[in-house]
Amino acid sequence: MSDQDNGLPENPQWQELKLSQLLLTDTVRNLHATIDAQWDYLQRTACQTAAGRAMWKHVIHDPLADLLAGETYLRNVHEKIKKDRLNNAREISGVILAIRTLWFDSQIEAALNSFNSTEAQVVLLGAGMDTRAYRLNCLKESDVFEVDFSQVLQVKTALIQTAMEFRDEQQHPRMTAKSLTTVAADIRENDWLEKLQLSGYKPEKNTVWVLEVLLADFMNQPSTTLSSSIFHFSSDWPDRLLPTLGFSNVRLSQIGDPDAHFGLMNDPLNLFNKLRSLPRSVQTHPDDGTPCRRLYLVQASGSPNQTTA
Repeated sequence: MSDQDNGLPENPQWQELKLSQLLLTDTVRNLHATIDAQWDYLQRTACQTAAGRAMWKHVIHDPLADLLAGETYLRNVHEKIKKDRLNNAREISGVILAIRTLWFDSQIEAALNSFNSTEAQVVLLGAGMDTRAYRLNCLKESDVFEVDFSQVLQVKTALIQTAMEFRDEQQHPRMTAKSLTTVAADIRENDWLEKLQLSGYKPEKNTVWVLEVLLADFMNQPSTTLSSSIFHFSSDWPDRLLPTLGFSNVRLSQIGDPDAHFGLMNDPLNLFNKLRSLPRSVQTHPDDGTPCRRLYLVQASGSPNQTTA
């Protein structure tokens, strides 16, 4: 299987992992040492996600990804990609993340354009090391809110501030959003929405809600509760579930679909393309008997019913 089929650049230089001078400074290394020592597994997935974006920088523009990932996670993902390439794997490590990132980017822009107005809000639940406020030009008229654990937001803010003060001005991050507000909250608790509103969120304004890494982190659990004031998710058919909760215009995509491809899924025999060829009712793959674990990308609009779980 060629690199081009797997979405990798043909230039062999991609194999070399080059760490920036900023990443090697004592300040940045000490901040990442704090992550290694104090963050739990769920919180550390934020760095893993950033490392994936950094390793797929040939398709994702994210100049902050290396900094937020840190050396350990960059090396881990880099080694996985090298191993997959040497083994001629049909799915290269990070390709799901790359497609998922590009899909959410495109859906955010489309949603903002659909409002036909200049003012909107974007709320990132479980924001982690997300950097859309610094890399998406479509957010120039939008107020962005990042909701996550306080320790995650504190370290992320410190890392970005370090980049702003770094001697190399070419590495200074520039915000593309109209504004960025961080909201320290645990979305598993009942007070996160109140904290969001106290931080300036306006319920009456057009809003794009983004639940990207959040639901992906919980995908192996039988069900997930955001909070008792919102919803209890447990469904293999989100396009059937969401309308019953008050959402409309529900659209479902799978990795490899025309709107979730981005030129990275060219091998017809990779796992995702094989799953797409099967009816969704099929739970076990007829070729090898393995479970059909599908990853859905869901877009919906409307005003959900505020019920108690």
